[in-house]
Amino acid sequence: MISDWETIGPLLHGTARAWRLKLDERLKPMGLSQAKWRTLLHLSVAPNALTQTEIAARLGVEEPSVVTLLHRLEREGWVTRRSSPRDRRCNTVHLGQRAQRIIVQIKSAANKLRHELLSDIPPADLRTCISVLTRICEKAEKRDKLRRNGVLSTAFHRNGQNKNGHSIPRRRVTRRAMRVAK
Repeated sequence: MISDWETIGPLLHGTARAWRLKLDERLKPMGLSQAKWRTLLHLSVAPNALTQTEIAARLGVEEPSVVTLLHRLEREGWVTRRSSPRDRRCNTVHLGQRAQRIIVQIKSAANKLRHELLSDIPPADLRTCISVLTRICEKAEKRDKLRRNGVLSTAFHRNGQNKNGHSIPRRRVTRRAMRVAK
């Protein structure tokens, strides 16, 4: 028997995927693939222009994939890229005129779909769901932040074992390595 603990992850992933695919169906006639509309939507809701790195993080993809996508979006007039005023080494991405006109349609389609999918769910259930998902997300983001700041280590624990419970071998320092280090 599968427990609730084992069901929650696949259910969250499957729900998000199904929702995106449903919206994707509605936006395809506008000439928008999922990669395009998700990028445009993230750019439209961001308080400031985003860098390629920030877009990759928001989309959950590798940066080289975003570079290719942005080349295509820029060529098609959906976005423009400019040198960052804060960091000359990177560009910021801005919605192009073509995208600014269609963002309203994307948001309208997203709102209609949201209403269809959630309309028969009692408000109290929806509030509980939102509360639980918010807590899970905050907890996951807190752990990620602690790990990035070096507070948590995925490889080492205080008891001298790795995360799988195996002993961590001590490193041997050779005389040659000691000489090189000096």
